[in-house]
Amino acid sequence: MLLRPAATSQTSQPHGRRATATRLVRVIARALLALLPALAGSAQAALQATELGVVVNDTDPLSVKVGAYYQQARGIPPEQVIHLRFDAQRSALPPDEFARLRAAILAVTPARVQAYALTWARPYRVDCMSITSALTFGFDRAWCSHASPCSMTRDSPLFDYNTEAPFRDLGIRPAMAIAATSFAEAKALIDRGVRSDGTRPHGSAYLLVTDDRDRSSARIPAMLRARRLQVPGLAIQMLRANAVVSRSDVLFYETGHAVVPKLYSLTFLPGAVADHLTSFGGMLTDSSQMSALRWLEAGATGSYGTVREPCAFRQKFPDPEVLIRRYTQGETLIEAYWKSVSAPGEGIFVGEPLARPWR
Repeated sequence: MLLRPAATSQTSQPHGRRATATRLVRVIARALLALLPALAGSAQAALQATELGVVVNDTDPLSVKVGAYYQQARGIPPEQVIHLRFDAQRSALPPDEFARLRAAILAVTPARVQAYALTWARPYRVDCMSITSALTFGFDRAWCSHASPCSMTRDSPLFDYNTEAPFRDLGIRPAMAIAATSFAEAKALIDRGVRSDGTRPHGSAYLLVTDDRDRSSARIPAMLRARRLQVPGLAIQMLRANAVVSRSDVLFYETGHAVVPKLYSLTFLPGAVADHLTSFGGMLTDSSQMSALRWLEAGATGSYGTVREPCAFRQKFPDPEVLIRRYTQGETLIEAYWKSVSAPGEGIFVGEPLARPWR
């Protein structure tokens, strides 16, 4: 039988045109979504210094000094500086002691405060939770995985959520630690954050797929999504490599390795964000792997790591696409970072909370 093209009737032509138009609309819509970071302007609302509480441990001289410097650098109102007293010579707080400390914080926090900055590197956890997540949500073992086998944990309501006022809208105040082991390192970190504001920097995002499959493969889908973002001045590069070496334009560095080599060959631009998917990066002062503090000491302005074995659940680590999209749309570091992690119960956020390069 001879196959012939189907006859085109008068009634079928409009349907064909409508189908073509529908496909075109979908293509345009996808393109516009990818261009959102480029289209976002300075009108993007974000957290302000008048909405950030600063928590200081008065028994820790470094915390006191960091808190005083940060208040001055960012113009934090004095009534938003919250003073505690507890033993800082340990990595973890027991839940009952932390509950009392958190209650004391909440009791004196002004209603306008939407987030917290902690001013120490130790203690960095509360039992099985990071101290930043424990302060944000309150201690609850639902935020922690089972010891064996590893399991998923509770999802954060803040994940990729559109708000510049999380306490007003969700009843939670995300926390970030201005973490350092010396005042010189803390001051340099704070100064980088302040210096980054409104710079709209030109540089690169390095998204690495390493030869460590366990630590690298989980975030590949998010890296592929991130690669499609269009941000003026930002070259988003997805590379098969174990390290980035001798680059002077680092704005984002996302990788998976227990120890990231050649960090000190890099120049991180003010406001840069970097983290590595590994088990104990959030054990800031006593990790058997690379601590997230090494990123800050190398020049990054923000980082993240888990304080106990999380297993390689991608939801427990930053989603590169969400992080890059929200940060480059004008959110502060603390907002963009927190919104990029779906299950942050075991992860600690460190850096300068109000850094906002794309203001």
